[in-house]
Amino acid sequence: MTTTADADPLVARMRPFGTTIFAEMSALAVRTGAVNLGQGFPDTDGPPEMLAAAAEALRSGRNQYPPGPGVPELRAAVSAHQRRFWGLEYDPDGEVVVTAGATEAIAAAILGLCEPGDEVVCFEPYYDSYAASITLAGAVRRPVTLRPDPEGRYAFDPDALRAAFGPRTRLVLLNSPHNPTGKVFTPGELELVAQLCREHGAYAVTDEVYEHLVFTDAASGHVPLATLPGMWERTLRISSAGKTFSCTGWKVGWVSGPRPLVSAVLRVKQFLTFVNAAPLQPAVAVALALPDDYFAEFRRGMQARRDQLVGGLTDAGFGVLVPEGTYFVTADIGPLGGVDGVDFCRSLPERCGVVAVPTQVFYDDPEAGRRLVRFAFCKRPEVLTEAVGRLRRPAG
Repeated sequence: MTTTADADPLVARMRPFGTTIFAEMSALAVRTGAVNLGQGFPDTDGPPEMLAAAAEALRSGRNQYPPGPGVPELRAAVSAHQRRFWGLEYDPDGEVVVTAGATEAIAAAILGLCEPGDEVVCFEPYYDSYAASITLAGAVRRPVTLRPDPEGRYAFDPDALRAAFGPRTRLVLLNSPHNPTGKVFTPGELELVAQLCREHGAYAVTDEVYEHLVFTDAASGHVPLATLPGMWERTLRISSAGKTFSCTGWKVGWVSGPRPLVSAVLRVKQFLTFVNAAPLQPAVAVALALPDDYFAEFRRGMQARRDQLVGGLTDAGFGVLVPEGTYFVTADIGPLGGVDGVDFCRSLPERCGVVAVPTQVFYDDPEAGRRLVRFAFCKRPEVLTEAVGRLRRPAG
């Protein structure tokens, strides 16, 4: 007889969500001593000006609860940064809120805007928190699949996107530059998304944490969806310090948008983390105001590491899909005789001493990405050299 104590106490809707693939693969890297190119975190610290500002904030007593929307200087810095780079205007008092990273921002946005049964259009493969946040809200995801085109660039079927919108569509969740594919959505693709949002009265939540990692050989530069006609007033724009300033453990993100939408996020966020990272917020404000040279050099450095890893994976026999942005490369294991990315990634540390992440776990339709795996190149060049050398050696 089954008793209450024997039953899984987790609510049924969350039972499909187990330990994240990132935690599993990182634990495997520790256990085997493998080079971890799975989880996307850099192995260097951020700009010294930011680190010094954080140390000064810690010493000067900024260690208590900050204001709920975030410290004023960070909200002002976010507003100025978006005006400087993207021509977007946001009032720091009411149109910007600081969050515990982009992950909380996404969750708070979806929880604040979606009723049970509402539909969320998203592009697969997707960052794994998207599906969990949609499920937590009781909403329904409507995925549109990104597939490599004949030129090796990820694209979607416009008719599939149109079909994903319907009378229950509440919002579209868009990530560009896109994790895990490295795709940068083109102006034409963004205009179709915007057109459908306007036609269906849908909101947009845009995850733009890789906004400063669009490479010079991309088909187009980064274009925030909020810059398109009729989209500022219906878009919540999300970014964070973690990727641009190599401080993923700080978990400092932000949401910008029209006052009513940002208010909805804040009203949920206050019951998730309340506030976060008081002494780190002033330091991020310093980082956002760094000169243009910092952002250009950051991109150049990551593009060089991308090229290093792409060349190594190609030499090792993978079918490589060259990313236009982010700090991830996806590769096809088919040329190596691989048929299942999960099996391949679970055995790779023992065989070659390298950890990757199977992309198929980021699809509703796992067949769409069964042979694809993702490698992170946000590592020191010597680490990438070691990883590539291990991958080139025949497996024992």
